[in-house]
Amino acid sequence: MPFRDRVPEYSGRIETVLDQWLPAADKPPHRLHAAMRYAVLGGGKRLRPLLIYATGETLGVPAERLDGPAAAVEMIHAYSLIHDDLPAMDNDDLRRGRPTCHKAFDVATAILAGDALQVLAFQILAEDPAMAVSPATRVEMIHSVAQASGSAGMAGGQAMDLAAAGRDLSLAELELMHIHKTGALIRASVSLAAQSLHSLAAEKRTALDRYAKCAGLAFQIRDDILDVEGETAALGKHTGADASHNKPTYPSVLGLEEARRHAHDLHHAAVTALALFGEASEPLAWLSEYIVTRSQ
Repeated sequence: MPFRDRVPEYSGRIETVLDQWLPAADKPPHRLHAAMRYAVLGGGKRLRPLLIYATGETLGVPAERLDGPAAAVEMIHAYSLIHDDLPAMDNDDLRRGRPTCHKAFDVATAILAGDALQVLAFQILAEDPAMAVSPATRVEMIHSVAQASGSAGMAGGQAMDLAAAGRDLSLAELELMHIHKTGALIRASVSLAAQSLHSLAAEKRTALDRYAKCAGLAFQIRDDILDVEGETAALGKHTGADASHNKPTYPSVLGLEEARRHAHDLHHAAVTALALFGEASEPLAWLSEYIVTRSQ
């Protein structure tokens, strides 16, 4: 069965895992917990958990050992979206077809919900017994997610993004920004699955990281293209936001057609990096193709 046919199963699986780890809305502080659940359980592509499960399939790691890491990276992603949408950041009022967290609740609650989700992600990595890894491996995983989330990752990329508004960037500068902002957590997702297999050879880890780096940049290019030619109803967020904020994007730097070519070149490089794994890499190869062809 091709991986695309198993995506609904994995999507349902991560929804259940997220629901189990999130505090109940009827547990105090009620408003904070309701906001956390609203932000996390409000739909989404679940790409980062899917990357973890797909890497697990490629390496032969059982899904139950990856549920914790999959939930952790999705909570980090959700926290980043909450904060990115805030008035002091991108000032967005629509996310996944619903009001953003600060619109549905309030700015202070949204900030706290993001803070709490970030911390909960590390709690999961520290204590989930189903991961069945050594304490040293847990520390390695926590380090990977921390590095991907901080100034060397998403937070740093967001700072670059804010500073880039109104400026003309070179392709190298744009890619550096998105290696941090978008690519870091995608690379960490693949890395978490690889780290769960302690005996994995160094060359295979390197190949997986090369795949994830290329796929992460391709994901951002496709996002930029959809912001130009996508539809708000399909995307669940307002299109044209990058242009309205005067942000440099792949289409603005390269043009639409060249941006498309660049995304497909990155997809080819990602799939090429998987040659070491043979047919077992079909789940990751399919996800790379999905990344550059998706409509939302």
